[in-house]
Order: sequence, then structure tokens, then C-alpha cells
Amino acid sequence: LLPFIYLVTLGGQQPRKHYGITSSISLAFPREIDHIYTQKLTEAIEPFGVFEGEDELNHRLAVLGKLNSFVKEWIAEISESKNLPPSAVANVGGKVFTFGSYRLGVHTKGADIDALCVAPRHIERTDFFSSFFEKLKRHDEIKDLRAVEDAFVPVIKFKFDGIEIDLLFARLLNIALQSIPDNLDLRGDSLLRNLDIRCIRSLNGCRVTDEILYLVPNKENFRLTLRAIKLWAKRRGIYSNMLGFLGGVSWAMLVARTCQLYPNAVAATLVHKFFLVFSKWEWPNPVLLKQPEDSNLNLPVWDPRVNPSDRYHLMPIITPAYPQQNSTYNVSTSTRTIMSEEFKNGLTVTDEILQGKADWSKLFEPPNFFQKYKHYIVLTASASTEENHLEWIGLVESKIRVLVGNLERNEYITLAHVNPQSFPGSKENHNENEFVSMWFIGISFKKLDNSDCVNIDLTYDIQSFTDTVYRQASNINMLKDGMTIEATHVKKKQLHHYLPPELVQRKKKVKKKKKQCFNLFLCELFFISLFFVSSITPPNHPVLVFIDSPTASEVSPPKPEQGMSIPVIGSSKCYHGLTCSCFSIGETHTFFFFAFILIPLI
Repeated sequence: LLPFIYLVTLGGQQPRKHYGITSSISLAFPREIDHIYTQKLTEAIEPFGVFEGEDELNHRLAVLGKLNSFVKEWIAEISESKNLPPSAVANVGGKVFTFGSYRLGVHTKGADIDALCVAPRHIERTDFFSSFFEKLKRHDEIKDLRAVEDAFVPVIKFKFDGIEIDLLFARLLNIALQSIPDNLDLRGDSLLRNLDIRCIRSLNGCRVTDEILYLVPNKENFRLTLRAIKLWAKRRGIYSNMLGFLGGVSWAMLVARTCQLYPNAVAATLVHKFFLVFSKWEWPNPVLLKQPEDSNLNLPVWDPRVNPSDRYHLMPIITPAYPQQNSTYNVSTSTRTIMSEEFKNGLTVTDEILQGKADWSKLFEPPNFFQKYKHYIVLTASASTEENHLEWIGLVESKIRVLVGNLERNEYITLAHVNPQSFPGSKENHNENEFVSMWFIGISFKKLDNSDCVNIDLTYDIQSFTDTVYRQASNINMLKDGMTIEATHVKKKQLHHYLPPELVQRKKKVKKKKKQCFNLFLCELFFISLFFVSSITPPNHPVLVFIDSPTASEVSPPKPEQGMSIPVIGSSKCYHGLTCSCFSIGETHTFFFFAFILIPLI
């Protein structure tokens, strides 16, 4: 019995608290060098505006205090109009809760605040979107007010004294005396009883955020690590739940899981362990912060044993609050592949940093997206007024993952990589009175071994996407004159027509020998000849996209018109690794003329 007691108490010590659904990987405490690396990490991320000053923090607190008083005042007015007795009106309460990055303590300079208005049972959602909206409209400090009542999670958006706020609404049905106390805790599952699904979704943000903070061993280490990881994800172009990457709550849960596995580690170590854990994670095994619990409220929860659709989720990260949901259902094959590569790259870089071979700044270097692929699709959304444009690009961006999914299902496409950053349209390509935004999707085509010409027609994939966007806009009465969307294929060499030079400039290449340069010149002359040959074809001939070897010179094809097919030629190998097209009989004489002159010289 004595040895058993000794083992249970870990050699006379008290049993340690258990975090997460598994035991910790390491309980090691930080060394002096770990604290030094953490200080260097803090210094490295500070110039990116991830920390707010004291004055800015106090300003946020003051704005939230005003908003909270504003909500209480409105609830009292509505209660009085609904003939509640004066004693009940005086104690009716109401409260604004925060969630997301502000509640987690990791918001950046100028970031918005996610907030929730919690009201008693006699306050209806229609009151929130009517009388409260009108009350906000009359307030001098509130600007850019707009309501999105038909959203998946209905919200009122506005700026309060310069701070952007997204305000949700939930009414609680089982609070005694029809009042909302200031000390209300939203973590209890019983609050969800008898609520409609929109209120449950609205409450979910606060409940998940509070659970995450409760489940991490050290909040300060968690916060600094999360700041670093969020900055890294944004810099590397993989921060966007809407476009199929991860959003803020998903990154927070991955960092929280790392903290559970290394409960005594400081931020520098946790950043490295984050990449170590998730570069080796065997997706689609889910990430869980705690064992799911059933509260017997019959709400739908993520469970692949019960829900067949949950079995197809590629990168499940499950929220810890009931009802448990997968926060990454938008992740696609392409976005998971891209993020997995970034995890591996992050591990390599942090290995170098902790070995003293690199600085933390290397981790936050952005990738050169516009040099990574040979082919891109430019998605352009236009509108005739600024107000229409803001509405339009919001809808288009929310549907881009539909286009990515369409492209992924094409048997000749191995990867569709959307850049989360949008860019304004150039004045050269559009009218001055148009408001234009562009997104870029890098395309990797499957390498073909055969020598046959294969045409890949992307018209249907693109048309299906544009039809979806127009249909959705029409259904919600958003579609207005001047709202257009088009997708155009371009090669890497054509990107300078759409983007500033600094974004598409190439890295300097090592100078080659004169003979190699002469050969390259002849190769280019050869392709120019082919261009003139192909120009004999009718104007509606499909644009050819060459899948060529790295040694072949790129020739910019004509810009395809909207609705035109985008074929791709298989790798029919020629001299010096060149890839050439197929020709009609009428072009054969011209082809052989150039071929017999140039190829022997090369």
C-alpha cells in the first residue's frame, strides 16, 4: 500500500492539476535563457502594434462603460413602455459583455470590440433592431451605424467615439424577477434552456471565450503566445475564417491546447512547441480543450459518430462550451495544405531562433505570394458607389471559398491558394467613377507526363461561383445597378498590370553565362514566332495556359475575356525542356521554317 500511496502523491508532493483531455507532455519550468528569448519575442512583435498604450486602453473602457449605461437606459425605457411596474423598471438591469480578442486580452491597436447585449425576457429582438437602433442613430458619438439583421448571427455595427463595435443581442428567459444582474455568469449551461437558436449563437462567443480563459494554466503566458501566433498567421496570409483559414477563436484554441500540454512554459517556448505540436498533428483528429459534456438540452453538437457531415471536416477544432461546434468547418483541402506547410516552416524557423541562428523577426517575414505560382485568377468586384461597394465586397468575400471549392474539384488542379488581402483596382483597368476590389488566387496545375494536349476549361467553375453570388445578392435584395463580378486568368508575368511594382518584383537572379543567355534569347525568339503563328486563329480561340518546365521562358498570353474557357496544355516536351502547343495543318509550314532555323542553333 505504501508504494502505491507514494506513486499517487508523486513522491510526497500534492497531485498536480490536470489540464485538457490528456496529460501534459512536459512539466519543465523555464530556464533563464527561456525568459531572455521571451523578452526578445516581446520586443520583436511590439513594432507591429500588437500592444495598446494605457491611454487607448482607458479610452476603450470609457466607451464600453458608456455603452453599458446606454443599454440599461434603453431597457428601462422599453420596460416602462410595456407597462412594467416602477419597482421592476428600476431593477430591470441589462448588461454588455465582451468576447473575442478584447475579452481574451490580445486585441491590437485600432481593433474592433465584439460585444453582446444581454436583456431580460420581455425585451424582444425586434426591439433591439428597431428602437435601440434608432436610439443609437440619435447619439452624436456614434457613426457608421448599420444593422445586419438577417445574418447567421444578427449584429448591429457602429463606431462609438472612434472605436468600432459589433454588438449582438440575446434575451434570457429563465432569469428571476425579469432582471439581468451585473454579476451574471454566462458559463452556466442552464441559461440556454428554451432560447431560440439566434440567442444561443449570440451567447456562444462569450461562453467560448470565458471557457478558453478558464482552461489555460497561465493566462499571461497564453496571451503573449497568442499575440505572437496571431501576428505570425496574419503576416503569413493564413488568418481568415471566412476564406477557409483559421479565425481568431481557432488560433486561440490551438494556443490554449499548447499551453495545456506545456503548462509551465513561457511564451518563447510555447511558440516553438506550438509549431512542434501542430506540424505533426494528424488531421482530421480533433483538437479539444476539454471532454465534451451533454447538458441534455437537445442542441446540435459536433459529433462525427452521430452526424455524418461532421466526418468530412478536414481540420476540426472544437469549441469548449456547450453546444460544442467545429470552429473550422470552412477549411478546405487547399487551405489545410497551406497551413500545414506553414506550421512546418514555423518549426524550422523557431528551431533556428532558439539555437541562436536567427532572430524572431524572421518568423514574421511575409511570403512572396505573387512569385509563388505561375498562374493566378484575379477576382474583381465592382460597384458604382462607395456604399454599394462596401456591401458588395462583403458578400463576394464571403463566397470566395465556393470558388476555391469549385477549383479544387477540378481534376487538373492540385491547389487553389487565395490571398486573404484584397487590393483596390487600378485606374488603368477601370473607370474612375467605379469602386473596385480585387482578390488573387494562386493556382497549381497537376504535372502531366503524357505528350497530349489537354484543355482545362474553368468556365463552368467560375460561372457557377458568379451565379451563386448574384443569386444570393438577389435573394437579399442587395443587387443594384453597377454591381459586377468577374474572374480572369493571368500568368505571373502579367500581374504588374493589376498590382504595384513592389508587390510583384522578382528576386535578383544570378547572372548566367553568355551562351546560356544567347540560348534563352533564341528560345524566346522561337516562342515569339509561335505567337505570330497562333495569332492567325480566330479571335475567340481559347487562351492557352502553358504548364512549362522551369527553364522555359514565359510568354504572356492575351488577357482572357469574361466567360472564356481557360485551357491548359499538357507537358509535351521539346528541345531544352521547352513546352509547345499543337498546331493545325495550315500552320505546319511556318512552324517547320522556324523550327529548322532556330532549333539547330540552340
